[in-house]
Amino acid sequence: MPKHHQHALLRLIVAPFERFMASSMASGFLLVLVTLFALAWVNFLDEESYHHLWNTTITLGVGHWSFVQTLHFWINDGLMALFFLLVGLEIKRELLVGELASPRKAALPVVGALGGMLVPALFFVYFNQGLPTASGWGVPMATDIAFALGVVTLLGRRVPFGLKVFLTALAIVDDLGAVLVIAFFYTSQLHTGMLMAALAVLLVLFVANRLGVYSLLFYCLGGVLLWWFTLQSGVHATLAGVALAMVIPARQAASPGMFLSEAQRLLADLAERQPDKLKLLSDAKAIDVIKGLEEGCELIQPPLLRMENHLHHVVGFLIMPLFALANAGVVFHGSLPDHLLSPLGAGIVCGLVLGKPLGIVLFSLLARLFKLVELPADATVSQLIGVGCLGGIGFTMSIFIAGLAFPTPAMLESAKASILLASVLAICIGTLWLLLCKRRDG
Repeated sequence: MPKHHQHALLRLIVAPFERFMASSMASGFLLVLVTLFALAWVNFLDEESYHHLWNTTITLGVGHWSFVQTLHFWINDGLMALFFLLVGLEIKRELLVGELASPRKAALPVVGALGGMLVPALFFVYFNQGLPTASGWGVPMATDIAFALGVVTLLGRRVPFGLKVFLTALAIVDDLGAVLVIAFFYTSQLHTGMLMAALAVLLVLFVANRLGVYSLLFYCLGGVLLWWFTLQSGVHATLAGVALAMVIPARQAASPGMFLSEAQRLLADLAERQPDKLKLLSDAKAIDVIKGLEEGCELIQPPLLRMENHLHHVVGFLIMPLFALANAGVVFHGSLPDHLLSPLGAGIVCGLVLGKPLGIVLFSLLARLFKLVELPADATVSQLIGVGCLGGIGFTMSIFIAGLAFPTPAMLESAKASILLASVLAICIGTLWLLLCKRRDG
């Protein structure tokens, strides 16, 4: 194959990943700005107006039926279901065709993620065993994929491409672990009838998938019902998003050959109409041809991919910033050392800053020692340590789990402050380490 053809093929393969990384960097930067604004709002502007805004009630009602919840609820339990839907779609795609599609590919990120979840949890348990805060062991287990990928994107060539892919796959496995932790350990009382109703909706959607229903509208309407029954069942409503993702079809409605032949026919029709002189507003035939091409493009794309593409920017640039704005407003009544010296703060900070890189690197190197995995060809152990440090950026998922784990406002505020502090430390340590790695290697 000619060299320029090889280069074009390589660009075709890596371009979607590069677009994803660029989007993650931009959304991560926006998260930083929104978080700083939330902190400034409660600490320097008006704490009362901040809390008053998120406690504003919103009512949905039809006839005599009404459902009243705060704006904070609609963000954390409503919009965040879309965040979990995107997480579920990414997990499913990775399992089907990505870095988790084969045991050999999945081995390294799965092993690293397991270490990155287990060791931080043990750190937290060490500091909080027997205390009322012990239920928060799941908080330091999570990695914020937007922040972590945003940092490695800013570092550019200082992080090898293989380690960027590794971090992406690790964060996705990490998210799967967090979802399972929420489902099994942070679910309160179960309402069996509503849970069975949710499972019935899920079964209908699964059967529709197998029968070849490709309409995203159908799955979205089913997803709303699934969310409602899940909410009423006692299982956290956001998990309905992950469940919905598992039944979204990953097959396209039309074969590539059929699409290509139809597209060629439509383009030929358009070419015969003197394209340079077309006036689309008045040429109904040309409009029909263009609509046919649009419909063909939809048919050739699996619904899973279409939904993921639609959600990426909505989640990255609307839902996650709103979540950060509604949850990152921490009032620093005490000093930062106060948070570090408390068992809760020490467990979270040590879990994320020390436990994450220790677990990721230790498990990865042990698996390599036993010849179960191989590091990316372009990566060194030192660079793996730096990426492991960036795995300690908790933020979105950590704050979300903290909201489920800690019932009292004081505990939750302390947990949020510790998560923010740990995430900043993880960013600084990981970035500095990777910069020094590059300088030493150079």
